[in-house]
Amino acid sequence: MARRIKRTEHDNHDRWMISYADFVTLLFAFFVVMYGISSVNEEKYKTFSNSLNTAFAKPSIAATGGIVATQQDPVLKSLVDKRTARLGEQQRKIQEQMKILAIGLKEVMAPLIEQRTVSISQTKRGVVVDISANVLFGTGEATLQPGMLNVLRQVAAVLQKEESPIEVEGHSDDVPIATAQFPSNWELSSARASSVVRMLIDSGVPAKHLSVVGLASNQPLVPNDSPENRARNRRVLITIMSPNVERGTGIEE
Repeated sequence: MARRIKRTEHDNHDRWMISYADFVTLLFAFFVVMYGISSVNEEKYKTFSNSLNTAFAKPSIAATGGIVATQQDPVLKSLVDKRTARLGEQQRKIQEQMKILAIGLKEVMAPLIEQRTVSISQTKRGVVVDISANVLFGTGEATLQPGMLNVLRQVAAVLQKEESPIEVEGHSDDVPIATAQFPSNWELSSARASSVVRMLIDSGVPAKHLSVVGLASNQPLVPNDSPENRARNRRVLITIMSPNVERGTGIEE
C-alpha cells in the first residue's frame, strides 16, 4: 500500500490581526461617540447618557428574593457628571449674556417701555423686543416714522456688538389691505420688517446676522375682536437668538 503523506500543520502568525482589528473598531466607535456628544445640547445629552447608563449597567443579584438590580459603571457616571456640569456652566453663561443684553436694550428704550409701546422679554429663543407698529409706521405704510429713527439707532448700537443671529418679524391685524404697493397683509408685514432691518444695517448691525420674516395676521398676540386688540397685534418683533438655538427655529442645538 502507498504510504499516506502526513500534512504539515503551519502556525497562523496573523491571528493577532483579528484582535487588533477588533481593538481598532472599538476605538473608532469610542471616538464617534465622543464626537457626537461634543456637539449636542444638555437635553439631548441627558437622553443619550441615560441610554448609555442602561446599556452599560452591571447586573447584580439582590441579597433577597433573587431580584436583578443594576449598578452604574463608575467611570461612565464620572464622564456623564463632568459633561453635564460643563453644559450647565455653559448654559449659565449664555443666560447671563442674554440678561445683560436685555438690560442694555431696556435702557435705550426706557421711554417707550414706560409708554407701553415696547416690551422686552427673555425667552428660550433669546431676547425679544416687541415694538408696536403704531409708533413705527403710519396706517397702511412701511416707512419708519422720523421720531423712531434715533431710537432704532440706539438699538443698533447695542446689537452691533452681538454675534448672535437676529430675526425681525412683521405682524399685522386681520383687517384686509389691498393697495398698489401692498396687495395683502403679507406684503405689508414683510415690508415693515424689512424697513427695520434696513435701518439696523445702516446703523452698523452686520447684514449677515439679520433675517426678515413677514407673518401677516397669522400669529396674533390677542384675538382680533376689538380695535385695541388689533392695535396690539400690529407689531414688529426683534429677536436676538440665544447662541444655543438653531436659527429659524425654536429648537436648541
